[in-house]
Amino acid sequence: MLASILASGLAVGAIYALIGITYNTMFSTSRVMSFTAGQLGMLGGVLGSLFSLRLGLPWPLGLLLTLACGALVGVVTEFVAVRPVLKSLDQHLYVLSTLALALMIQQVTAITWSTEPQPFPRLLGGFGEHVLDEKFWLPVAACLIVVVGLELLYRRTLLGHAFLAVAEDNFAARALGLPERRLRVMSYALAGGIGALAGYAGGELLLAFFANGPHLNFYGFIPVALGGLGNNRGALVGGLVLGLFQQTANFVVGGIFASVAVFTLFIVVLLAAPQGLLGSAQARRV
Repeated sequence: MLASILASGLAVGAIYALIGITYNTMFSTSRVMSFTAGQLGMLGGVLGSLFSLRLGLPWPLGLLLTLACGALVGVVTEFVAVRPVLKSLDQHLYVLSTLALALMIQQVTAITWSTEPQPFPRLLGGFGEHVLDEKFWLPVAACLIVVVGLELLYRRTLLGHAFLAVAEDNFAARALGLPERRLRVMSYALAGGIGALAGYAGGELLLAFFANGPHLNFYGFIPVALGGLGNNRGALVGGLVLGLFQQTANFVVGGIFASVAVFTLFIVVLLAAPQGLLGSAQARRV
């Protein structure tokens, strides 16, 4: 039983961590918390099932098409829901614009796909059994690849340095001649691919279901709060801790009480460390 809790907890936590990283990637260049992050995860499962199961494409091709569609949705998010309201951030209009776009994506998916959970194909056949089943380790592997890949991108490449410059101070970056708008679009495309990968890697656990979006939106935000906004390594740790805690609570108390336990943990951590467990406190002028 302990092995099952660990396997499922790490797998679910890795999915939440990937959605948290999606939040971070979009926030870094725009200072906008886009509520389309969970919908990107939902689309990853739906599109993965469409390409690999209904259309019968090989899973590597299905994965590439899913990531491309996720990147496209990310770019559309930037153009439609983020760019028009960036000049009015003090009014937090992005909450309404990104939430409206998220609801539109969910409803269009329900109409064109299905309102019932649909199966997701096994990607590697009969490889792995029980706690070593691919549905448990694929999300963890995808999460580790993304975290390591982003670290290499940000620390070892000029593009990554440009992303960091815009994230640190977009006005100064623009003054230095960096194409701030183009970099923001690229970061949203990157975030779209990461979100779609979360849904694809976790498709065997979550299935292809249009209602996964709001679930991932909330539980994907918790790792961001636990690990510190903008901290991808913190989101990884926060996501894994959340997944393990949630699966343990499901086993111990079950049902709605498991959700209550998660809410309680979330509130307690925010009260103890508002900046997150691995976040740094930000100074403000008083």
